Amino acid sequence: MPLLMLKDLPRYNCLLECSKRFPDLNPEAASLFMQLLRTADALYEVKADFLRKHNISNGRFTVLMLLTAAGSMDGHAEKNPPKSPADLAEMADVTRATMTGLIDTLEKDGMVRRESDPRDRRAMLVHLTPKGERFTAEILPGYFRQVTAIMGSLPPGEKMQLTTILAHVRAGIENASEVAVPLVSPV
Repeated sequence: MPLLMLKDLPRYNCLLECSKRFPDLNPEAASLFMQLLRTADALYEVKADFLRKHNISNGRFTVLMLLTAAGSMDGHAEKNPPKSPADLAEMADVTRATMTGLIDTLEKDGMVRRESDPRDRRAMLVHLTPKGERFTAEILPGYFRQVTAIMGSLPPGEKMQLTTILAHVRAGIENASEVAVPLVSPV
């Protein structure tokens, strides 16, 4: 379900008029905010549709991606080195309980396996199984082609600019959590 539930975004002039009534409304900021929400909704839907076609949830896909990417990013000799559930939860920015549920489902589907950490018998490590490796090897080329097609209309310099701009937006999100907002009771 989309986050921005407007079929058509308000025009800038409407926002400008509204700012006369609500002085805290910055028309440029509001317009940009709604454009970003609309874009995020569209991106999320494209990804969700892709994952639905491959019968996998976003959470399980994320775990498989983290385990697959670990092999190429960590520089280990092992192709896809295992990760602890706690490390995966941290990397995915979810609770440990959520990660346990995702790993349980992936293990049931034969995509991952848990085993004791040889360095600490109390700890568990999560490994991709051959089935998990085959699945990611089959699904990722199409996923990456789709991502490239989406971002392909931006020239390389604009891609870097957008990356920088989005980092500023994320910083603004952190700052917004510190803004005092009065609570209003529903009528």
